Amino acid sequence: ISTIACGSLFSNWSHRICLFNASLCITSFRKYEMANPKLAFLASSGKQAITAKNALEKIYDSTSVDDADVIIVLGGDGMMLDTLRQHINRPVKVFGMNRGTIGFLMNEFSKDDLLNRINSATLVTLHPLRMMVEKNNGDTEEALAINEVSLLRQTSQTAKIKITIDNTVRMKELLCDGILVSTPAGSTAYNLSAHGPIIPLGAGILAMTPISAFRPRRWRGALLEHGATIKIEALDTKKRPVSASADATGVRDIKSVIINEDRTIDLNILYDPDHNLDERVLKEQFSP
Repeated sequence: ISTIACGSLFSNWSHRICLFNASLCITSFRKYEMANPKLAFLASSGKQAITAKNALEKIYDSTSVDDADVIIVLGGDGMMLDTLRQHINRPVKVFGMNRGTIGFLMNEFSKDDLLNRINSATLVTLHPLRMMVEKNNGDTEEALAINEVSLLRQTSQTAKIKITIDNTVRMKELLCDGILVSTPAGSTAYNLSAHGPIIPLGAGILAMTPISAFRPRRWRGALLEHGATIKIEALDTKKRPVSASADATGVRDIKSVIINEDRTIDLNILYDPDHNLDERVLKEQFSP
């Protein structure tokens, strides 16, 4: 199976949905099998998650997180993403079970038959975004993001930014509170609250979503091919200073940001075979 490039599309959401549906081609899903994997259990601070962790540790042998082949994450999407972030440099697999609020990225919780579920699971490989920032004083910084890279105005003045995709200027001037570039994993977080699209994990695209766009008013964002090189420049920064964030890592007074998907880093998530991500995407988009 080959990936069909989605490309860049700067238009209304209705047109982008048509392109998305026509070009979706999942290439990062494969079956995961491992005899007797060593398990470690992690829980969020919620009562449900802690109770589930204690129950599972009474049933299944466990080891430390550092020695585990598979980390069982109990909580919601935030706990899943935090775990991936903390172990970003390790080849560990993560199997999440929902004991949180949303759980869009999680499997259903059950104490039964966990080892068989893991051995029959589908392995989904994600890649983070790398943010390369040039500040107004000439300094440079880098950071990784699993959810999104976002740019936000620092003062009451709107941000004025310029957008370049693969060395082609796509928008000379955008007045807004900010803008973000989201991975599929992060598309149900800040991106969704900014009215961006929910993206299936294997779609091979990124979402670029404006935050309170002022001019042009009707611009709703874009879907970009995951290999695109994205450059966002802050204009008129003395009057309109801008900050940038890669998840929780923030940089103030930026001049420009270059964003790429870092395919040298693999983030491995295990899903039950009947975990229908496409159906979840549809339900989320039509939920009240």
